[in-house]
Amino acid sequence: MKAIWNKAIIAESDNTVLVEGNHYFPADSVKGQFLKESNTHTFCSWKGEASYYDIVVDDAINRDAAWFYPDPKPKALNIKNHLAFWRGVDVIQ
Repeated sequence: MKAIWNKAIIAESDNTVLVEGNHYFPADSVKGQFLKESNTHTFCSWKGEASYYDIVVDDAINRDAAWFYPDPKPKALNIKNHLAFWRGVDVIQ
């Protein structure tokens, strides 16, 4: 799977975890140079608190387009150290 935004490959892995229709990429498959920490946090009753990154490619910013669960609840431990994408990020095979 590949996560692509603004013609840049943000992440690439054959070992994503599919949860609720979202592919979670292992953290080591994500190109950190495209990520900028965000102050946004949301809460999921069964996964826990999510933290977000903005995706920055050249001068374009896609706010809060990547998220992860730094300390997932027990039922979501399979996505620990994984990131998922949305907001126009294409996730393709």
